[in-house]
Amino acid sequence: MQTLPFGTTQAQAQVQVNQFIRSVYNWMAAGLALTGAVALYVASSESLIRMIFTNQILFFGLIIGELGLVFFLSARIQKIQASTATGLFLLYSALNGLTLSFVFLIYTQSSVASVFFICAATFGACSLYGMSTQRDLTSMGSFMTMGLIGIVIASVVNMFIQSSGMSLIISYIGVIVFVGLTAYDTQKLKMMALSQPAGLDAGVVRKGTILGALTLYLDFINLFLMLLRILGDRK
Repeated sequence: MQTLPFGTTQAQAQVQVNQFIRSVYNWMAAGLALTGAVALYVASSESLIRMIFTNQILFFGLIIGELGLVFFLSARIQKIQASTATGLFLLYSALNGLTLSFVFLIYTQSSVASVFFICAATFGACSLYGMSTQRDLTSMGSFMTMGLIGIVIASVVNMFIQSSGMSLIISYIGVIVFVGLTAYDTQKLKMMALSQPAGLDAGVVRKGTILGALTLYLDFINLFLMLLRILGDRK
């Protein structure tokens, strides 16, 4: 059972959790909206499409830059300013929009829209479960993390063998993994909110919400891509 910080009542703790989670979701939504807007803009510009997807150095440079931002934010967020953390998260969201613009080139827009709503409903249900369940999801989270590592390894191998069957299997397993991670990460954020002492510096709270938003953003994007590979209609 979660122990509340000294001097915090159950009602105060619930308000604290609600405010924290609401802020996390607001920033996650802002990141997703920025990613979608950038992706749509790039997909509508032939010159940008050619620049990004015909220049391998630029494309892989963007991928490496995105990975670098994720690792930097995760490892150094406690040592940087809240405004810097916010700016880096939004920068990552914009860069992700550049590389994810291929979605609108491969799949029909109606298909992308329908899969997005399916993903949002699935994500919302899993997140609600993570918030409301009394079951400790730590062991499940560890298992899903191991599954994620397996997916990464299998995806790298499949880059060389180019098996459509393996790609589909990876996608189905990926849906299960990111459904589990969404519930686990949401519960972890709830526990983080409950453990925060009253009167904590606003900058520290903001950095916590940005890190939470990044975590859930990654869960959502990856779940969306896995579902799109399974349900999406190609042009």
